[in-house]
Amino acid sequence: MNNMGIVFNQSFKNTLILILGFAIGGINVLFLYTHFLEAEYFGLVTFLLSSANLVMPLLVFGMQHTIVKFFSSYRSREEQDNFLMLALFLPLLFIVPLAFLGTIFYSEIAQFLARENIIIERYTYLIFVVAIFMGYFEVFYAWSRVQLKSVFGGFVREIFARICISALLIGVYLGWIDNETFVYAVAVVYLLRMLIMKVYALWVYFPRFRGFTLPVNIREILSFSVYIILAGSAGTILLEIDKFMIPQLTDIAEVAYYSVGVYIASVIAIPNRAMQQIINPITAKELNAKNLKEVENLYRRSSLNLLIVGGLLFLLINSNIREIYEFIDKPEYTAGMSIVLIISLSELIKLSLGTNGAILTNSSLYRSLFYFSLSMAASVFILNKVLIEQMGIEGAALATLIVVLVFGVIRVYYVNQKLGMQPFDRRTVLVLLLIGMIFAIFFSIQLNLPPILAIVIKSVAISIVFVFLVLKLRISEDLNSFFDSFVGRSNKD
Repeated sequence: MNNMGIVFNQSFKNTLILILGFAIGGINVLFLYTHFLEAEYFGLVTFLLSSANLVMPLLVFGMQHTIVKFFSSYRSREEQDNFLMLALFLPLLFIVPLAFLGTIFYSEIAQFLARENIIIERYTYLIFVVAIFMGYFEVFYAWSRVQLKSVFGGFVREIFARICISALLIGVYLGWIDNETFVYAVAVVYLLRMLIMKVYALWVYFPRFRGFTLPVNIREILSFSVYIILAGSAGTILLEIDKFMIPQLTDIAEVAYYSVGVYIASVIAIPNRAMQQIINPITAKELNAKNLKEVENLYRRSSLNLLIVGGLLFLLINSNIREIYEFIDKPEYTAGMSIVLIISLSELIKLSLGTNGAILTNSSLYRSLFYFSLSMAASVFILNKVLIEQMGIEGAALATLIVVLVFGVIRVYYVNQKLGMQPFDRRTVLVLLLIGMIFAIFFSIQLNLPPILAIVIKSVAISIVFVFLVLKLRISEDLNSFFDSFVGRSNKD
């Protein structure tokens, strides 16, 4: 099977997992969290998990990215084993001293984070603990991905954790556990998730311990990791800083309203997350082999296909947004309705970049990620501070959109200047025109029906129109081939 065949095969499976995961997560966020848990505790859990994500890249020293970049460059089993053992133990050089410092200055850190919302103070230590669980999960997930085994890890990440959260929220509703116990139980879920991933990764590839022999390219590994950890930290800031900063500037319940809007919009990221799990190691492999033609091919095709699939999701969400919030039936959460469109646009921009991030991470250009990410982190921090104070949670969403758009353009230009490849052509423009036209038509249509029925009718109509036009205009060879083969198999059956 060729590279794109592997990408489509595992991306399809990963997409199904992500869709199921998002469906379960949607039930959690839109109904169980909003109806079973107080908004204050919903906001608290979101804050703790976002803060843990901010700390996580530092704790694991960017090893999840380092594994993907370097594993395929080793030719012997012994070299691969030594490298993976390093990936396991190197993070401890950061976790142990940071745990020591965190213990000494715990009171000061807790009081600083809780200055606007006192509820945060007693749970502050969970940020560090959960960050360790998250970090090692990503290390073991990367461990399995470089063996081109991404599906099970996707299942554990996207479905297992969310099912556990669903059970815990139902437990709160039934009175089996209280709000405080729920917070601690969420941390236990992340521990279990990490342990399951560890067992699977070792089953896929079990390294033989031959003593602490450092890889021959240890200096290159450390150099890459330093840049990636800084870039990763800065990149995570872009994703999570809004949910961290909102409680520092306003009531923590606002985080809950914001999170609902962000979650609805993040459905658009499903195809990107599915494809990146497998296309990242393939891009690294082709770059290590200096096969730039195949890298460019993956770049263009992934950008176009992701934009098409993401565009359909964009239309389904934003054309039905009024009905979605009506269906949620929690009026206070409509404060986050405008968040959906703003974050949706930023997600659509990310999709259009295709493998841009994978190219920068796994090529000789990886040092540039540090400067890009640092600039993005600084920009989003400043914009968040200014815009949240002026516009509330809408300001946080707008800050994200501005930064994603500006730096997305810069990154595309940079890769084109350095490697002579860029993802866009006339088909990109055509897809954007289709999305804009269909959105303008269907957003203006309001059906005087129960919300769930209105959503179904509009969604079916949007899907038929969009898919028909994409296939009829033959915008994507990959999607047309996939459709033709699917129809062919159906006819045989």
